[in-house]
Amino acid sequence: MSNIAIVIEERAADIGNFLVGRLLPFRQKRMVGPFIFIDHMGPDTISEPHFMDIAPHPHIGLSTLTYLFEGSIMHRDSLGNAVEIKPGAVNWMTAGKGVTHSERTPDYLRSTQHDLHGLQIWVALPKDLEQMEPNFVHIEEPQLPHWTEDGVSYRLIAGEINSHRSEVPVYSPLYLIEIKAEKDSRIKLGEHLYGESGLYILQGSVQAEGQEFGPKQILVAKDAKLCEFEMKAGTSVYIFGGEPFPEQRYIDWNFVASDIETLKTARAKWEQHEFPKVPGDDGYIPIPPVNPTLGQRKS
Repeated sequence: MSNIAIVIEERAADIGNFLVGRLLPFRQKRMVGPFIFIDHMGPDTISEPHFMDIAPHPHIGLSTLTYLFEGSIMHRDSLGNAVEIKPGAVNWMTAGKGVTHSERTPDYLRSTQHDLHGLQIWVALPKDLEQMEPNFVHIEEPQLPHWTEDGVSYRLIAGEINSHRSEVPVYSPLYLIEIKAEKDSRIKLGEHLYGESGLYILQGSVQAEGQEFGPKQILVAKDAKLCEFEMKAGTSVYIFGGEPFPEQRYIDWNFVASDIETLKTARAKWEQHEFPKVPGDDGYIPIPPVNPTLGQRKS
């Protein structure tokens, strides 16, 4: 029996100045473990006048994870953090009861054409931590656990697997692993995985269950323990997942919660300008119209 429960194709989504590839949520699969939202950003060439300028906007009930392959983003938030995100670093912001942040092209790059490419991810918080105090952590690339086995390099971006643990302070059992193959390789990770598991192919190709899959696809496993696949030389993939929550999660715009009333309250607070401000950035993104289903993100 095949261990592939579903194959998710990257879909185009407009986030303002940029067209991204949306991977989660998907109609047939809203979450994989605690992972509730994944956008593949780029690769885009950034130049005048099309910079990344995502003005201050709010979040609740989740942690955001930004991981770049190319380029740079200036992150500012209502906690007072101002950090430049560069390739290989992990930008981890936990919204909890509410935080505001902006994402913009750094000033020094606005006179230089450059490429921007990366992943933007939301990880839902456990129900008992949805109203926690917000916090922010930035982990540079050298701090992330990495190892090599038989010509395959592994980097643990977040969470825990086997004897490896990332310094990113996650709030539920999860994993996000980068795998790059220099040669044709067979990967057997099932014994180390837990909960639900997805595999995102960034580049190259993967063979699993007698089928070949390529870039911009996510394979979701029926059983993480049976995770086994072949990677062609030059392939890069990301395995993500973890223990699912017992409760459903709802999304409205940038808000995530286990109950709809919390989303309505957050929406009203943003409309009334009651979220904390971002020091040094007085921009504001108006909230989109109400999503009647409150079950998926409206861009």
